[in-house]
Amino acid sequence: MSGSTPFALLANATSLPWSEVPEWPAKEFVSSTAAELDRGARLCSWFGVPEDGGGTRLTAVIAFDADNTLAVGKSTPFIGGYPSLTPRHAQAHLFEREVWEQHKLIPEGHPWLKPVRYGSNHAPSTGEFFRVEGREVHEVAVGPIHAGIIEPGHFRFQCAGEEVLHLEIALGYQHRGAEEALHGGPHGATMSQIETVAGDATIAHATAYASNLEAIAGSEAPLKAQWLRSIALELERLASHTGDLGALANDVAFLPTASACGKIRGDFLNLTASLTGNRFGRGLIRPGGCRHDLEPARATQMLERLLSAQAEVEQAASWLWGAASVRARFEHTGIVFAKQAAEIGLVGLAARACGLVRDVRYDHPAGWHRFAQSPVAVWPGGDVYARARVRWLEVERSVEFLKDQIAAPPEGEIRSELGPLAPDTFAVTLVEGWRGEVCHAALTDSEGRFRRYKITDPSFHNWTGVALALRGQAISDFPLCNKSFNLSYCGFDL
Repeated sequence: MSGSTPFALLANATSLPWSEVPEWPAKEFVSSTAAELDRGARLCSWFGVPEDGGGTRLTAVIAFDADNTLAVGKSTPFIGGYPSLTPRHAQAHLFEREVWEQHKLIPEGHPWLKPVRYGSNHAPSTGEFFRVEGREVHEVAVGPIHAGIIEPGHFRFQCAGEEVLHLEIALGYQHRGAEEALHGGPHGATMSQIETVAGDATIAHATAYASNLEAIAGSEAPLKAQWLRSIALELERLASHTGDLGALANDVAFLPTASACGKIRGDFLNLTASLTGNRFGRGLIRPGGCRHDLEPARATQMLERLLSAQAEVEQAASWLWGAASVRARFEHTGIVFAKQAAEIGLVGLAARACGLVRDVRYDHPAGWHRFAQSPVAVWPGGDVYARARVRWLEVERSVEFLKDQIAAPPEGEIRSELGPLAPDTFAVTLVEGWRGEVCHAALTDSEGRFRRYKITDPSFHNWTGVALALRGQAISDFPLCNKSFNLSYCGFDL
C-alpha cells in the first residue's frame, strides 16, 4: 500500500514542484527505496540529476500498481559511491549501471558493474563478459551485424554443447544521445526527436511527452484529442502485434500465417496513415492536443477497413493455433518464470505472459483510458507460446476497443493552447506502449526549460528477460526466443 510511504505521491501524467519531492542522504535514500520495493512497489525509473553546484542527485520513480499511484523521491547531491540497491532488488541492476556510466556515481556492491551503452571513446559497450569455466564449455559471439535486416546488438553465449548456460547482451550500437539532446528544451527539433526514440512506438512516446508538458503547464488536452491519441495507440499496438505473430510463424517455418500477417500488418499501418498522414503516426500528437481530426466520413471508412482486417487476422491466427508443429516449437521454449519476471521488473506483454497483471491502461489510467478500458490480457507459462498468446489477446481487445470508440466519437476541439512551462517542476507519465510501459520523467529549471528529461523504454526493463529465457535452451532457439520478446535496440540505447 502507498498510504504510509515517505515518498511524494502523484497520479500518472501529473506534476509537482521539485521542492516538494522528499530527499535523503544517498544511503538512506537507497534504504527507503528498497523498503518500498520490499512492500511490492515497482521501479519505473532511476536516474541522476546533476546539480550546478556539484554532485548529482539520485532520483527514483516507483509505482504502486494496486493503488494506481506513482511516487518519487531523491537523494541529496553527492559525488562518489553509495550502497547499491541491486543486491536487494535485481530490477535496479541496469539503472545503476546506467547512472554509473552517465554520472560516475558508484553503486558499491553491484554484482556486475560495466557500461550499459558505450565504453572508451564512446564505442559500443562490449567490454569484459561473464565467462563460464569448464573443459567442454565454449563461447559463441553473435552480432552486432546480423543476417536479417535488423538493428545491431551483440549477444555472447556460454554453451555446453548446444545448451546455453548463460547469455550476456551488449547494446549501445544505436546510441544517439537522445536524452542529452533534450536538455534545455523544448527545442524546435524536440518533438521529432521524441517521435524517433523508438520509431515503431512513436505514438506511445509522443503521448508520454505531450502529457508531461501539459502537466507541467497546468493544462490538459481536450477530450477529443485524448480520444484520438487512444485510437492511434491501439492502431500502433495492432500493427506491431500482428507483424510479430507473422514473424514468429516465420521463425518456425509456418508460412501461411507468416505471409498473411505481413500483409495484414500493412493494412493496420495504413489505417494509422489514414488517421495521421503516415504509417508510423508521426505528426499527429503535439503538446496541447492533436493536429488531425477524424471526421465522420473517414471514421466510417476506417471502421469498414478495420472489420475487413479483423476477419483476415482471425483467419491467420486460427491457422497458427491449429498447427501442432507450431505448438511443439512454441510451448516450453524460452521460459521466464513469474518469480523471475517480478524480480527483474519485466513490463508489458513479457510480464503478462508470465502471469503478472501489469498494464498501465489498467493500473495507472490517464488520458482517454480513464473512461474506456479493455480487460488486461494475461497468459501464464512464460514461454514463447504465452508471449504469442498475449499478443493475440491484445489484438482481439484492441480491435474491440477501436470498434467501440470509432462508433461513438466525442464532440469538441482537438487542440488547446499550451501555456508556459512552470519552473522547477517535476512531471512523470506512463503509457502502455505495445511492448509495455513507456516512462517519461521531466524536470524543468528556473526558466521552465528541461533541466533533465529521462526516458525509460520498456525494452530497458525487458532485455534481461531475453537472457533468462535462453538459459537451458538450445542455442538454435535464440532467434525464436528473441523474436517472442521483439525488443527495441534504439529504445534501449537512446
